[in-house]
Amino acid sequence: MGETQVTAQEGRSTAGSSPIAAEAAPGTAAASSTPPPASGKSCRLSRLRSLRTPGRPRLWFEILLIAVSYWLYSLVRNAVPEQKAAALRNADWIWSAEKSLGLAFEESVNHAVNSVTWLIVSMNYYYATLHFVVTIGVLVWLFRRHPGRYAATRLVLFATTAVALLGYYLYPLAPPRLMNGANFIDTVLVHETWGSMASGNFKNMSNQYAAMPSMHIGWSLWCGLTIFALASAPWAKILGLLYPTLTLVVIVATANHFWLDAVGGMACLAFGYAVSRVWYGSLPHRLPKWVPGAAKTRLTGLRATRLPRPASEPEPKPGAEAEPATPGASRVPR
Repeated sequence: MGETQVTAQEGRSTAGSSPIAAEAAPGTAAASSTPPPASGKSCRLSRLRSLRTPGRPRLWFEILLIAVSYWLYSLVRNAVPEQKAAALRNADWIWSAEKSLGLAFEESVNHAVNSVTWLIVSMNYYYATLHFVVTIGVLVWLFRRHPGRYAATRLVLFATTAVALLGYYLYPLAPPRLMNGANFIDTVLVHETWGSMASGNFKNMSNQYAAMPSMHIGWSLWCGLTIFALASAPWAKILGLLYPTLTLVVIVATANHFWLDAVGGMACLAFGYAVSRVWYGSLPHRLPKWVPGAAKTRLTGLRATRLPRPASEPEPKPGAEAEPATPGASRVPR
């Protein structure tokens, strides 16, 4: 009907487009090849999707972020009003609650460990240093060996710490050694060691009544679970589980926390994992080890050094690595 024309070709008849359709074809093809303009909503969704996709961490940015975040954490924590009367009342309530549960063992542990000088002095230094050293060490290990999981695991730590600040403000709590009428020993003062920002010459530099929740437990458990989930060596997994366990003994023995403060730290960590799970759509240890779409490289922050190729893997032919790999596509022999 004028829309097609028959063309004889090598004794066969084929249906071809009419001149009218042929004239319209170029315009149609051009229109179909031009992508529709992206709407503002799709741009926002694309940007949000990119933010929720783990990217390659940058060393300078991570150092700056951690330094600024810890400075803000310390500033806010110490800016919380020292509500001494409320903190002491809350400490009395916690102590009474533990007694009613038959689990008020902090004083016995405090006195028993204090009788062994080398042990309690070691715990004082443990309390003062490992809290920071191990946490930073785990962050560095993640940065270098698990870059694809780094951002999600770091978010757990940041969210845990952020919600802890809310606890310091809403529930001021005196540590056991500062309770009125209690028989706890401030091990730092007795043994003249450096082990607490709330004792001795450091007591004016830190909020003494911010004991609930215990971030010594929150951070150490974050370290332990991260190591247990991602380390390949069995001994490393065991050490990962022992670290928060020993930290619990230390905070109780040095009279810095009640064991219920540790429960508060665990609750904050659970919140941190929930935030990371919602944002990234998966728990950190289930994300890819390497950044999706990036070569497996050892990150240094300034450059990426390609990892050595395993002996069992054959060397690629020249130019083979430059060709993009398309899933499901087969190579065509040339």
